[in-house]
Formats: sequence, C-alpha cells, structure tokens
Amino acid sequence: MFHNIAETFRFIAKGGVLMIPIIFCSVLALAIIIERLYSLHQAQINTQEFMARIREVLKRNKIMEAIQICEDTPGPIAQILKAGILKYDRGKDEIKEAIDDAGRHEVPRLEKYMNVLSTVTNVAPLLGFLGTVSGMIRAFMQIQEKGGVVNPGDLANGIWEALLTTAAGLAVAIPVLVVYNYLVSRVDGFVLEMERSSTDLVEILSDKPH
Repeated sequence: MFHNIAETFRFIAKGGVLMIPIIFCSVLALAIIIERLYSLHQAQINTQEFMARIREVLKRNKIMEAIQICEDTPGPIAQILKAGILKYDRGKDEIKEAIDDAGRHEVPRLEKYMNVLSTVTNVAPLLGFLGTVSGMIRAFMQIQEKGGVVNPGDLANGIWEALLTTAAGLAVAIPVLVVYNYLVSRVDGFVLEMERSSTDLVEILSDKPH
C-alpha cells in the first residue's frame, strides 16, 4: 500500500510545481460540492404539501400556527413565506415587499460558494495549460543545452510536466463543471419554487379580510 502511495506521489511530482495548485483546486472543489449537495438536500421540501398546510391553516385564520409551521420547516421557501405571513394584516404591496426582501437574503445562501466552483472550472485548465508551456520550455532548453543532439530521455522531464499538468487540469475542471451546472439547476429550481409559493401566498393573504 505504502509502495503504491509513494509511486503515486512520484508520478504526480513529474508534473512539476504546478500540480500543487491543481490538486488544491480539486480538494477545494470537492469540499464545496459535498457541502452544497448536503445543504441543498437539507433545504429540499415537498412544496405542494407545505403550501397545502399553509393554505389550510390560513383559511382558519390561525396566523401563529402558520408562522410556527414555517419555523419548523427547513429551507428558503418556508423562510420567505414566514416573512410574508408576518405582514398578513398589511396591504398586498407590503406583503410582496417583505417576501422580496426575504428572498434577497435567501438566494445568496443557495448560491453560497458557487462562484468559487466557477473559478475552479476556469483556473484548473489554465494551470494545466501553463504547465504545458512550462514543460515545453524545459524541453527546448534541454535541446539548446545539448546543442540539438538529444535523446528522448533528455526531453522526458519537460514532456512529463507538459502532459501531466494538462491532464490534471482537465481532470479537475471537467467533473467540477458538470457538478457546477447541476448545482446551478438545483438553485434555479429553488428560486422558481420560491416565486410560485410567494405568488400563492400573496393571493391567499389578499383574499383574507383584514
């Protein structure tokens, strides 16, 4: 086992110093992906069932019970509806404004760290490309030092660096980009559900006598 680990490190070392930031990007991206998947899973609720409960409670004019349901329910949808319900005795515009204000706080939480993932998808392949350039420079320097008379072994280090850094950069960027797009679609889904739920709540509260 230790032999295999040592071989792996030696293999990575052939990619040169630029392998360090590429590996750092991969570890950082993995940590963020795990955190985001967990957070979005925790925030997911059955919106239709939740709205049905809220609608039924508000029809019976039990405002505090509706607020309690929102407090007991995880996720951004419950939070923005709570903000609207707290303004139940106000006009339609004030209710919508309260919901919009809550939404402006909740959306950034859904998008937390997403800009970092986007940066990794751009930086990782650029680091790989930089390693390619660096490796080719090393190879050509060897050619110059040997006066043009070289064998493949003389160029091996530069070629290793060029190929490994390119492969590593792409190996990090491609899966991170796929997961990033998936997470963006999840966030967009949450935002759409928030908009639908807030519209339903405004209609429910607007129909109630104040």
